[in-house]
Amino acid sequence: MFDPDLEIGIVCGRCDSCSPVGAIVCPVCGCELQLFPRGSPPRAGSATYSSFGTQPLDPLQAEGIDRPSVVAAATDPSPPLETPSQLSEEKLMDQVKHYVCTSCMTPVPRGHKFCGRCGAPIPEDIINLRVKFFSDMQNPDKARLLLIRGDDMDGLSYHLKAEQHFVGRQGQIEFPEDAFVSPRHANLFYRDGKLIVRDEGSLNGIYFRVRGSVEVVPGDTFLVGEQLFRLDPAPNSADAPDPDGTFFYSSPKYPSLFRLNQILEGGCLGMTVCTRGRVLQIGREDGDLNFPGDAYMSAKHATVELRDTKYFLTDHDSRNGTYVRIKAEQSLGHGDYLFIGRKLLRVELNAN
Repeated sequence: MFDPDLEIGIVCGRCDSCSPVGAIVCPVCGCELQLFPRGSPPRAGSATYSSFGTQPLDPLQAEGIDRPSVVAAATDPSPPLETPSQLSEEKLMDQVKHYVCTSCMTPVPRGHKFCGRCGAPIPEDIINLRVKFFSDMQNPDKARLLLIRGDDMDGLSYHLKAEQHFVGRQGQIEFPEDAFVSPRHANLFYRDGKLIVRDEGSLNGIYFRVRGSVEVVPGDTFLVGEQLFRLDPAPNSADAPDPDGTFFYSSPKYPSLFRLNQILEGGCLGMTVCTRGRVLQIGREDGDLNFPGDAYMSAKHATVELRDTKYFLTDHDSRNGTYVRIKAEQSLGHGDYLFIGRKLLRVELNAN
């Protein structure tokens, strides 16, 4: 039997008559209707209602289990619900994230003051706890690393919650498949409230994205696109005569102030370019060093310049940036980028 004017109710497992929600026993046959005592939480396998709210869906009956066995199980004593004042801080925060309406057992999204199904108000203590709740990234003293590029792992986030975070093929942040990452490559740690990265003696180093111009010295290496370069002084002149006083005839040599050496995979030297002036431009086209096939290089990407007696590496607002190898430690701020092996990582902070 079913009352068409009743939107939602409880169907008796014995006589199929429908009773209002909250009924304890069937008015027709006297069968127990409540699966659990009042105030007790539902257990796994309890009856739930369909989306249109007309007939309860009992998963135990669907599996062929007789209704009387369910009623018998429901008579077992179960502990009452804990009030918010009785919960620990950890449990309270978990309840804030996953609050379920106590009237209709419907999940309530964060920020809502009323249940979207039955309209029951959310307790004030739960609403207030929502204001107190902070995730790891909302801690202004902590940072995280976001993997921008790296072997189909793009988008991974690493929360830096400890005092030290070792990066390598082993450690807190692991890249075991990257052959260019040393077993213990780098360490990210906090000092005086600032995030610091330190090279732990890695073979391939850590590369930091420059902003504008930075000073470099001969022997420094830097990344432009996918090319690795080393700044070297001009080669020493070898224009000396043979022991018998005869000079070897060759093409004329232009005076040069410095040179750039391309470093290939494995450490071998690629092309070497000696500057004819005080500036050497690198890019995809119209420069002293052109790499038209490098998809990560801008048309005019970077320059190396000798000013008085100092060398400067300048990034010309390139799309993918220019990276210089750090010598020991580097302080990091929000939006800084690092290359560790073949992994490009971005630093994100809440407070700057």
